[in-house]
Amino acid sequence: MIEDTVAFVEFSDAEWERWPAGPYLIELRERGTLLGGTGLAFETRHRAATGYVVARDAWGHGYATEALQAVVKIAEGVSLQRIHALCHPEHAASWRVLEKCGFTREATLRRYSEFPNLRPGESSDVLCYARTFC
Repeated sequence: MIEDTVAFVEFSDAEWERWPAGPYLIELRERGTLLGGTGLAFETRHRAATGYVVARDAWGHGYATEALQAVVKIAEGVSLQRIHALCHPEHAASWRVLEKCGFTREATLRRYSEFPNLRPGESSDVLCYARTFC
């Protein structure tokens, strides 16, 4: 566990050194309780991936939407032209968050990613959503 934490902090620091943005934590304003994470994973200077992970007991309270809206503002502020996100085809709440934040579904990527919490060792389809900026 400690090695994983150290590796994540080192990865995060490296992303922030290389790019104008990187990983963010999602915290409850009132108490600073950690709820999840979000951010931008740059692929080029003008294109990045994004996403969010929120603790299950925090689902349905608007935290993912608020976090993604903040990431969209950051993306605009650092002059990205495109951001994209992937989600599981059966997770309708996640699609709604993406769509509320101006993302459009572009494709279904077949057998693209493993979801260890759903089907360990098996590649699953994912939905690809994207948003572009002028």
